[in-house]
Amino acid sequence: MPHYGLLREYRFEDLSTDDDVRGAAIYGRNDEKLGKIDDVIFDHSTGAIKYLVVDTGGWFSHKKFLVPPHRLHSSADHDGYFTVNVDKQQIESFPPYNESDLHSEEKWRNYERKFDQAWHSGPVQHREGSDHDITPTPDEMPAQSGSIGSQLTPSERAEVNSRIIPAGANEVTIQSSAAGIGSRWSNFEDRLRQRRREVTRACTTCTAAPAQDRAAENATPERKAS
Repeated sequence: MPHYGLLREYRFEDLSTDDDVRGAAIYGRNDEKLGKIDDVIFDHSTGAIKYLVVDTGGWFSHKKFLVPPHRLHSSADHDGYFTVNVDKQQIESFPPYNESDLHSEEKWRNYERKFDQAWHSGPVQHREGSDHDITPTPDEMPAQSGSIGSQLTPSERAEVNSRIIPAGANEVTIQSSAAGIGSRWSNFEDRLRQRRREVTRACTTCTAAPAQDRAAENATPERKAS
């Protein structure tokens, strides 16, 4: 199991406040403000961000909830902020996030299982084998006067449907990253990967890794931040 941790109070000296995602607002469906990014849970061995920790500011009974990066989108209405396709009612069904669970492989595995079930049991449907929202096929879209879909014959619609690659096919690669959703996110994610060793230097679990693993890690070249 990958070893995960939090940034906590760590700050990147050469990263501006505008590029640090911590403090950025998160909006849900219907432009409903859900909270602010309080921290990130990341893989100590790679620097890859696994979850965002969102502080709701009080409306949520468990105070904080997690968001996987691949569910994040840049906000069209709030520059530099983000949106996620959930609402407060669905978030209330999430299992309680306890930071201490990160220290127990069994507890964290159980939490992630329940968390994943809560996401998929919400009102947003997902294709089997995928954690991305379903995009309706032409047959599922209501016909609108003058639209191309309304002018297609059944055989033409079948041809369009045949071009849609189903989730799970070899041609599809589902990324567990939110890269590409804005410079604020990409700058922060890049800096975390670059400074991963510095950030995790005090981690007793990482320093207790087998000697051969640490040697291989130290031998890996790392791009320095400018």
